[in-house]
Amino acid sequence: MSVDLSNYELLWPPALFVAEGERLLKTAGSSWEDRAEWLLTEALSGSTAVADFGELSSHSDDPWASTTPGWGARTVVATKYDWFSELVSRAAEIRPAAAPRPYWPQRQGRGISVDGSTARDARRDFARIIGDFEGNGYLVEHFGEECVDGSNDLPDASALIERRLGIPDLWPLAPAPWDEDTFYGLVEVLHDLVSRPRMRHFHSYGSCGWHHSEFHNGPARILYRAKVNELLHAAGTGYELAAEGEDLGRLVAVIDDARGALVHQALNDSPSDITAGVRHAIALFRSRDASPESKRSAIFNLGRILEERRALIKEQLGKDEGALFEIANRFDLRHRRADQRGEYDEAFLDWIFWWYLGTVELTNRLIASRNV
Repeated sequence: MSVDLSNYELLWPPALFVAEGERLLKTAGSSWEDRAEWLLTEALSGSTAVADFGELSSHSDDPWASTTPGWGARTVVATKYDWFSELVSRAAEIRPAAAPRPYWPQRQGRGISVDGSTARDARRDFARIIGDFEGNGYLVEHFGEECVDGSNDLPDASALIERRLGIPDLWPLAPAPWDEDTFYGLVEVLHDLVSRPRMRHFHSYGSCGWHHSEFHNGPARILYRAKVNELLHAAGTGYELAAEGEDLGRLVAVIDDARGALVHQALNDSPSDITAGVRHAIALFRSRDASPESKRSAIFNLGRILEERRALIKEQLGKDEGALFEIANRFDLRHRRADQRGEYDEAFLDWIFWWYLGTVELTNRLIASRNV
């Protein structure tokens, strides 16, 4: 049987759903079905997928594990495991959940703006995103969870955030008074606090509700970055949470796809002897509050790597290798001599940084080709 995907919409990035689904399929014991139902509840919109999963048999020898759809030939319905396995393998085919098309007030220019949120709207939307994460147990590992059978002596969430951010009384979230620094600080702090519960159970006594366990911050942070970055992009902030590097989970300036691919290659393909220098240079350069001095330091770090590889560059470029270092030596970038020029636009620093990072990546490939 082939799973009908037409009624499903995926709320998660497909790669994250696949990673969590494949891990779950390797889980031994009967509890995998509860975990699968929880994953379907979280990752897919609505309850259709959960209902379809619940109607299937757990075992292939179950006498109810077959049906006759319409006038067609008899079709054997897959077990829950088979159905879930196919769903995971075909995650890329599932339609992504989309925001509803604008309703009448928005089309008439009233209510929520059609063309993006204001800064204050972004703060309210962020608070709603965090409310969803909290409701799904993603803050339980750090904030605790109330239970009718427990002492409910829970950690002080506001104090926990204050210790990290230095600002009191931020929990529960109340976005109205936030300034920019508070808002962006919370974006970064909560990235580090979310943790996905891979298991939940319902405590019926006293209508206590769902309790969550088996936390893992890796998938939670991937999902968090996807949700928050979508919000930040829609709001036109010019920032996003870094997905890799020394500044993982910190706000960085948005760059185009080509430069993003270069950063990814440099972070992941650099030999171990220069990895720390490359990571630090990238973090210095793309920081939300990067100053010209930070960018000079980033260029200095890359220039030092290229100096160490100067013989390789000269071998490949011949006498032209000197041009690579001439600008950095003649301008106020590295040596800071009195005869160096410093009267240039900050865009010059951007140009030199990307030129140097591209050259580092080029030399990485040259070195790798020699080792094949």
